[in-house]
Amino acid sequence: MSYYPKMRGEQCYLSPINLDDAPMYTAWLNDLEVTRNLTLSGMMVSEQGERGFLEQLSKEHNYAIVTRDGDKLIGNCGLLNTDQKNRSCEVGIFIGDKAYWGRGFGTEALVLLCGYAFDYLNMRNIMLKVFGFNARAASCYKKVGFRIIGHRRNALQVEGKEYDEIYMDLLDEEFRNLYTSSSE
Repeated sequence: MSYYPKMRGEQCYLSPINLDDAPMYTAWLNDLEVTRNLTLSGMMVSEQGERGFLEQLSKEHNYAIVTRDGDKLIGNCGLLNTDQKNRSCEVGIFIGDKAYWGRGFGTEALVLLCGYAFDYLNMRNIMLKVFGFNARAASCYKKVGFRIIGHRRNALQVEGKEYDEIYMDLLDEEFRNLYTSSSE
């Protein structure tokens, strides 16, 4: 596949979505271990449907997460519900290739995406939602600098148990305090 690094990190880079990756995304989005942490676990995803969805995503600020070593597609991240007037948006991310879970790729990809949103899209507030049972993701978001701003109690029922939906956000100045370049 062809990838075009837009934002580069040490382990990975973010590239525009390649529609030819639809089979890989389809495999990931039909894996319950991957989708139980997303809102897609109750859906069936066909390759044709995923190709159409990727085509829509590719027109907005959504990116493939690709390893620098080997140019391997491992996941996806993007900005949602972008409000230019109020300079706010939401962020979504997932690592579909389970071999890359817990290795810092999601954290790095999220730092790259948030930096882009603040520096180039002029955002001042980025929000996300995480399921109460997804401790690995919540830990990643806290490492990036996101703070809990609220809970929607018992909003989710997964495998017969109820969980909160946790809301987190990150402000431009908080991000800059954590990630200011030494060259500035």
